[in-house]
Amino acid sequence: MSGELTNARKKLASVPSLLKQQKAMAAVQSAYDAVLAMLKGSLMKAEREEFQELLDSTVHILNSDKKLREDYPLIINYAPGEEKALLETLREILQELQKNVSAGAQQLLEAMEKRKREQLEKGQALIEENNVSEAQKLFNALIKEFKDDTELRAEIADKFIKSGLYNEALEYLEDALKNDPNAIFLYNRIGIVLRKMKDFEAAEKYYLRALKINNKDEYLYFNTGRLYYDWKKWDRMAKAAQKALAINPNFAEAEKMLKFAQKKMG
Repeated sequence: MSGELTNARKKLASVPSLLKQQKAMAAVQSAYDAVLAMLKGSLMKAEREEFQELLDSTVHILNSDKKLREDYPLIINYAPGEEKALLETLREILQELQKNVSAGAQQLLEAMEKRKREQLEKGQALIEENNVSEAQKLFNALIKEFKDDTELRAEIADKFIKSGLYNEALEYLEDALKNDPNAIFLYNRIGIVLRKMKDFEAAEKYYLRALKINNKDEYLYFNTGRLYYDWKKWDRMAKAAQKALAINPNFAEAEKMLKFAQKKMG
């Protein structure tokens, strides 16, 4: 699967979180971008079927959002093979939502986003100055201000990860997961942090929880295999690589992982 289509799948996964944050336009835009990528992409049968399942689930989520129903009262219809019609419907919804967004509201949203960026930059500077406690105070105040923003918590965690402050990062990621328990990317990121902390058993638990939610993500299996590499669990590493390849036979890195594990098992 190409990088563009992988990104499209991530966009579909972001729709529930965006709706929870009352970002209907961003949610519909993500769905629109994903459908457009699917139509432009060259998909194998299994990939197309997987995308159609994801689209069906996403349409159901959009139809179930009360706020979106207020702005666009018509039901969004979708059936496999009708992606072009869905694309037109999503374009129509975007146009309608744009009409409903007043200039004042748009300016307010932009001001809030600007403030968020500025505070994140200040926090980054404090971390670089080794003033971690002050950075945490600033970030915690920002989270109170944007209490439903899961992505914000994850972004804050990334800043600590990049500085090697894994315990601090883990706190924000676990808080983000409480805010959005179905966000698979958070389980994956927590797994990576715990792996770097060499807490392999805990990392494995998070990866397995993520795979219970979605067992069709080859990159999730690959990252699980990366954990087993550090843990030197060669048989588990091989199984993870095999499952990644079962989803995407052209996954070159997973193929290298499998060969490496098989060589180690001798």
